[in-house]
Amino acid sequence: MKFLNKHILIIAMAAVGLAACNKKLEEFNPGGSTTDAVFSTPEGFESLVNAAYTYNRWWYGKEEGYSIAEMGTDIWTSGTGDKYPDLTNYNNLQGSNSVMSALWKQLYAAVNLCNAGISRIDKSGLTEDKKKIRGAELHFLRAFYYWHIVETWGGVHYSLDETNGVITTANRTPVDTFYAQIFRDLETAMSNLPLTTTDYGRATKPVAEAFAARMYLTRGMNQQAADMADKVIKSYGYTLLPKYADLWRMDNLQNKEIIWCVNYLKNLVFDDKADATLFPNGHSRGANNGHLMFCMKYDDLAGMQRDIANMRPFNRYMPTLFLLNLFDETADARYEASFKQVWYCNNTKSAPSGMKLGDTAILVTKKQLPLSAKYRIFNRDEIYTANGGGLDRTHYISLQKFDDPTRASMNEEQSARDAFIIRLAEMYLIAGEAQFKLGNPQKAADYINIVRKRAAIPGKETAMQITAADVSLDFILDERARELAGEQLRWFDLKRTNKLQERISLHNPDAKQFFQSYHTVRPIPQDQIDAVTNKDTFKQNEKYN
Repeated sequence: MKFLNKHILIIAMAAVGLAACNKKLEEFNPGGSTTDAVFSTPEGFESLVNAAYTYNRWWYGKEEGYSIAEMGTDIWTSGTGDKYPDLTNYNNLQGSNSVMSALWKQLYAAVNLCNAGISRIDKSGLTEDKKKIRGAELHFLRAFYYWHIVETWGGVHYSLDETNGVITTANRTPVDTFYAQIFRDLETAMSNLPLTTTDYGRATKPVAEAFAARMYLTRGMNQQAADMADKVIKSYGYTLLPKYADLWRMDNLQNKEIIWCVNYLKNLVFDDKADATLFPNGHSRGANNGHLMFCMKYDDLAGMQRDIANMRPFNRYMPTLFLLNLFDETADARYEASFKQVWYCNNTKSAPSGMKLGDTAILVTKKQLPLSAKYRIFNRDEIYTANGGGLDRTHYISLQKFDDPTRASMNEEQSARDAFIIRLAEMYLIAGEAQFKLGNPQKAADYINIVRKRAAIPGKETAMQITAADVSLDFILDERARELAGEQLRWFDLKRTNKLQERISLHNPDAKQFFQSYHTVRPIPQDQIDAVTNKDTFKQNEKYN
């Protein structure tokens, strides 16, 4: 987002929090300035608020965020390139996992920066109107970051005070306390944020209300969730795009369906890869890297070579057979819009005889088709075992929603693609789920049908419509998978509906063999456990070493 690119490195001083524990943070302090001096000026305080947003870039559009929020569910399993099978398949998951450590530190640094801003805003030198807005943004962001913390790790450390210097203790705070504060912060945000913003990517009133709808649903406050989602749907001019595929076009990222996103920039210099505070050693590859994660390896096959259009294949994650079978591709346009099944010849030097540029070189299918003499076919039984587990983890139908054919070179790891955090379709699905839980299946079907009508292949609208009798919690979860696959919500969806273990057991045989009931929270990083002095009260989450 353009306003975030002006943050200054002095923020490192304010970001010291629980993550630092008994280790000293190296500070960059240009001109000998202090945080008190910098943050007591309007320009300096604006840099604090801008910096508070940037921690979203550790999660959204990043490998770490995908590994924790999409993997270990019913709809994804490991490709050959999966770096964190302990996290993504629960295979001996422990506090030593590096993703756990990195995200813990950054999320707590983000919370501490919000705490600092909230406590310092009265001395910021901002006008009263500006104080109201910036304070509301910080309250919103604190709620947003605390949600990630409490859902990931459960009742862990909680504080509303700015931390200065070294701390050596941590507390254990109940989950209910976290959520009580999340709702207090959201009330402040919803009361004081503006309806719109000229700085794309900042929080606004509808952004806060949309996130509140998600939080109400998470906590079983179904009437509030239904009412808030409906308000967002009706009040602010958001609209579903006519075609699902248009959501993912690189020239259409800022559209009427997006409520909130992480706005990455075409000038990759400003996407933080070189920021030593946020991304030491270029960690997380700077900008959006979703285009790397879901792509199968195609450049080892006849008629193909790596190019910009087909992405750089890290082949981290592959869809479960269950996810692919959720779609009726004869009626639902989301299947073709979401997944890539055909690769076209771009290398005649390695092509079979008679194959020309642009001819089909590879077809990957969830069906069983007769083999072709003209091109390579990967059938279902080559890719998946009889029970649906991964067999060929290198060649598979690939999620293409995050592809970026505008990258400057075929090996470019960074993408300027925005990472969508909340979009309007989720509000319809929240309203539908809340109404179902309130005992109103027809209202639920009405909301869901709006999403499904948009998803219909022209002429197939009737086939896509459901009735009240079709609505169940499992159907809603299936619909959320069809609509939101890859958008960093799935693990949270299954956890909040108490369906994580059940759906893994039914639909992800790779994760099933390792998943245990205690995996509904993740292990506290071992370096955090090692750093605190009150180890008798701040202990590892149950069953983790």
